[in-house]
Amino acid sequence: MDTYKIIFHPYVTEKTMNQMERNNALEFIVKRDANKQQIKQSVETLFDVKVKNVNTRITKNGKHAIVVFMPEFKAEDIGMRIGVF
Repeated sequence: MDTYKIIFHPYVTEKTMNQMERNNALEFIVKRDANKQQIKQSVETLFDVKVKNVNTRITKNGKHAIVVFMPEFKAEDIGMRIGVF
C-alpha cells in the first residue's frame, strides 16, 4: 500500500487536543483497510518521527488512528508542522 495514501488528514477536536498534551498523541483519519503496522510506517515516513504505538477505531466518519509518539518527539511540534494549530 502506498505510504502517501494511508493517512487522509488529522482529526482535531477538544478531546484530541487534550490527548496531544497529556499522552503525546495525535489522531488521524486513515484508510479503512490499513492496519496498525502500515499506519505506523506511514506516520514515521511522512513526519520523520518514531511512533510508540497506534490504536484504531472505526466510526461513522471513517477509521481513526490515535498515534502515540516516542518521548523525544513532541506531538505539539508535529501538529505545528502539519497545520493543526
